[in-house]
Amino acid sequence: MALPAPLPHPDDSALLDAYSASVADAVDRIGPAVCRIERAAVPDRRETGGHGSGFVIAPDGLIVTNFHVVGDARRVRVTTPDGAVAEGRVLGSDPDTDIALVRADGHFADIAPLGDSGRLRRGQIAIAIGNPLGFEWTVTAGVVSALGRSMRASTGRLIDDVIQTDAALNPGNSGGPLVSTAGEAVGVNTAVIRGAQGIAFAVASNTANFVISEIIRFGRVRRAYIGVSADTVALPRRAALMAQLASTTAVRLRSVEENGPAAKAGLKQGDIVAAVDGRAIAGVDDLVRALDAGRIDTETELTIVRRSGVVRMTLTPVARG
Repeated sequence: MALPAPLPHPDDSALLDAYSASVADAVDRIGPAVCRIERAAVPDRRETGGHGSGFVIAPDGLIVTNFHVVGDARRVRVTTPDGAVAEGRVLGSDPDTDIALVRADGHFADIAPLGDSGRLRRGQIAIAIGNPLGFEWTVTAGVVSALGRSMRASTGRLIDDVIQTDAALNPGNSGGPLVSTAGEAVGVNTAVIRGAQGIAFAVASNTANFVISEIIRFGRVRRAYIGVSADTVALPRRAALMAQLASTTAVRLRSVEENGPAAKAGLKQGDIVAAVDGRAIAGVDDLVRALDAGRIDTETELTIVRRSGVVRMTLTPVARG
């Protein structure tokens, strides 16, 4: 009996060329929109100077960066890859997500569109562009290592729905874009774990988009607060059917703050939030968006999945202090 012919080996050189081309194309598209952001020292306010990265998202000079890059500064210096320098005004910032919005003087032809971070998959190519350690407009590449992580902001509160990547980041990368091979910014690079190899984090673009919209409309981020931290998890099909939802994912409560609105309503660690007022919650970013300022002091119904079944609980969010 004749053995089947072996499958042909893939052409490694062709695969490498395709990988290189996809990374280079994304960098060519987004790279010109990446800026160096500098904050001047203010001795009277005991504020030190510093620098980081940012990226232009609109032709009128709207730039996304990290809160910890601009700090309490009202104005920053913006330098583009072609050497042009402009003054930027800080429109607003949100320490709870480490996102800030700057408007620079002038017209900008190159922009970095914000993509949908909800469509990311583990293992997807991730490209970081920024200005680490003074090496301006540096490109590193890796993969999306994990999704739905949480990390603690400078305020002490947890930033949910954070992207973990192994694309190398260093001080100065902060505020720069995490880019997909589709040429979209899917995250805002924000932190590395000191002493670790290849572990870095970016705030998801969907979270950044929410913060940007709030700053543009109100000059700050208004949020309803229920006192929980959470992760995005798979929603069992049986639970989805019982809750009459089409979602395949939902939000699991990792912790419930004592005496917060959620705790007072009877929510517990491990509860799965599947819907808010009947609208499916597919992930942490959905929950963040659902808890907007319109729900402050407004009775809100949550659809909760527990081992015992599906229950509906009512709570009243408060203004976040």
